[in-house]
Amino acid sequence: MSNHHLDISDEQSLANAGVRVTAVRLLVWRTVRHTLSGAFGMADLEAELLTVDRSTLFRTLATLTEAHLLHEIDDGSGAQKYCVCHLDDTRHCQGHVHLSCRVCHRTMCLTGVSIPPVALPAGFQAEEAEYVVKGVCPQCRNAGSAV
Repeated sequence: MSNHHLDISDEQSLANAGVRVTAVRLLVWRTVRHTLSGAFGMADLEAELLTVDRSTLFRTLATLTEAHLLHEIDDGSGAQKYCVCHLDDTRHCQGHVHLSCRVCHRTMCLTGVSIPPVALPAGFQAEEAEYVVKGVCPQCRNAGSAV
């Protein structure tokens, strides 16, 4: 897997994905690409972009997700989370493992590990797969809050 697409400008990466560049889309994309680390939720984005209303953020996240610049993560927390696709071919962003801490509720992408192949019953066509490993992150283990 390559992080090569992070070498191109924010404007160019939006354009390459077929997203019309607007001031808000560019602001959101820059924020999720360069400021927020790992998986993030709507609240994280709202805290960074206080001047942008929630409905605009929601629509922008949907646009970026539809363009395969972001992918959604269901980590079981009940809150939708997103992560920047870090592949040259963002159409194949799916397929890596996520780690979710049960103490601090952070979710991280483990992009170097692919979801293992699963033998599916004949005739079943898979459309997507999620693989979330739940446990306690190193920061929470070191803080002793998991004990």
